[in-house]
Amino acid sequence: MDRRRFLKVAGLAGAGAALAACTSPAPPAPVAPPSSSSVPSGPPDWTGLRSKMSGQLVLAGDDSFAYQGFNPVWDGQKPAAVAKVTSAADVQACVEAARGRVAVAARSGGHSYAGYSSPPGGLQVDVRGLAEVEVLPGGQVRIGSGAALGDVSKALAASGLCLPTGTCPSVGVAGLTLGGGIGVLSRKYGLTCDHLVSATVVTADGRLLTASAEKEPDLFWALRGGGGGNFGIVTEFVFATVPAPEVAVFSLSYPAGAAADALGAWQRWIAQAPNELWSNVVVRGGPQPSCTIGGCFVGSVGGLAALVNQLPAPAERFLQPQTYAEATRYFAGGPIARESAVASSRVVQEPIGDPAQAVALLAGQSDETYLIFDGLRGAVADVAPDATAFPHRKALANVQIYLKTPPEAAEQARTNLAAIRDGLGALVGDTGYVNYIDPQMPQWAQAYYGGNLARLQEVAAKYDPDHVFEFAQSVSR
Repeated sequence: MDRRRFLKVAGLAGAGAALAACTSPAPPAPVAPPSSSSVPSGPPDWTGLRSKMSGQLVLAGDDSFAYQGFNPVWDGQKPAAVAKVTSAADVQACVEAARGRVAVAARSGGHSYAGYSSPPGGLQVDVRGLAEVEVLPGGQVRIGSGAALGDVSKALAASGLCLPTGTCPSVGVAGLTLGGGIGVLSRKYGLTCDHLVSATVVTADGRLLTASAEKEPDLFWALRGGGGGNFGIVTEFVFATVPAPEVAVFSLSYPAGAAADALGAWQRWIAQAPNELWSNVVVRGGPQPSCTIGGCFVGSVGGLAALVNQLPAPAERFLQPQTYAEATRYFAGGPIARESAVASSRVVQEPIGDPAQAVALLAGQSDETYLIFDGLRGAVADVAPDATAFPHRKALANVQIYLKTPPEAAEQARTNLAAIRDGLGALVGDTGYVNYIDPQMPQWAQAYYGGNLARLQEVAAKYDPDHVFEFAQSVSR
C-alpha cells in the first residue's frame, strides 16, 4: 500500500455490515483426516506433500524459491517451504505434512506486522490461489481466503453491493476479518467480522469444517476477532453484503502546533456524531507535530459540511461526494509498494483528558512517525463485547502507532515505538488491536482479547489440542 497517500487522506481498511442469518453453501468434500490422533515427529515428507498437491510446493533450496513478504523488516524470516495451494484439499495435505514436525502458518495478504505468516524454517501455506469472489443469491458473497480487498471491491461493484472490508487493495480478506476489521464504514455497519455468515476451516487434525452460528458455533465465535492463525486455516468465507452507498469524503489539514487542539475537538465531536459519519485523526511527528482529520459520511456532501463545520477551522479543507467505489479508490491511494515499518496500537476507551500529552509523544520524532486515531462506537458498540471475540466494542477509538524505518534501523525504531506505545498506554490504558499485532506488546494476550481471552483459550484447546498452529503470540500460549 502507498502509505504516504494512506496517511495524507487519513484512510484505513474498511468496515463491515450487519450479519444476515442465512444458510451457507456446502463446503467441498474433505480429505480424510489423519488416522491417528497422536502427533507425528521427524522432518516433513516434502516429496510426499508435493505429490498430493494440485498446487505448487517450493522449497527454500529450489531455484524457483523467491520468498518476499510485504514488510522488508521481516525478509530474513524465511520458511523452509512455501505451498502455493489451489484447493482446500491442498491445505489439508499441508497441515497433515507439517503437524508435529514444523511450524505451519497461512499467508494471505502478508501484512502481519510481526511477520507471523512466515514461520522461520516452517511451512507457509500461501492461500492466494484461493481468491475467487462469487456473488450469491440473497446478497451474500463467497470469497476465497486468499482474495485481496481491492479485488473484492471490484467484483462486488458490478452488482451494486458493498462489502466494505478495507480500502488497502493488497490486504487479504482473511487477516482483516479474523482480527475484527475496523474501517471507514465501521460506525455505520459494524466490523468486518460482523458481516461473516460462515467460514470453511481446515483444523489441526486435517478436517474441513464449516463454522457458522448453527455449526461449530464456538469456532465461529472465535473467528470473529480472535486473530488470524489461532484456530486453523480458513479456505473461504461467506459474507452478507449491503447495497453500495453514496458517500462524501473529507480531509482537513492542520499546521504544526495545532494538533493537540484539533485532536481534543475531534474526540468530543466523534463521540456525539451520527453513525453515518466515520472519521480518524492522523498525527504526524516532527519538532511540532501536525495532524489531518479525515473520513467518510454516508449521506450528502451538504450533510457532511454541516458536521465538519463543528470542528476547528483547518489550514486546508477538502469535501467531495463520491460513489462508494470512488471512495474506495480515494482511500486506497496510489500504486501498491512494499514498505518497511514497525507498528503497534492502543485502544482509547474515553476521550484523553489532556490530548497535548498524546501529541507530545511524537514531538521530536521523525516525520514518518504517526498516531492514527480511528473512530469507533456507533454500530460497533451495538454488539456486546462477548458476542464475538472482538472485545473493544465500547471504545471511542483505536490508535495505530506506525513508524516507517529502513530494515537496518528497525531495532532503534522498536525502541522509539515502545516509548510511544507505553506513553500512550499511560494515558488511555493497556489495551490494543490484534490486527496491529506487536511482538513486544506488554501483557499482549490481555491487551488484545480482554475478557474474551479465557474462552478463546478454550476454543484453541478444543480445535488444536496439540498446538499445531501455535506461534509466539497465539492464544494457546
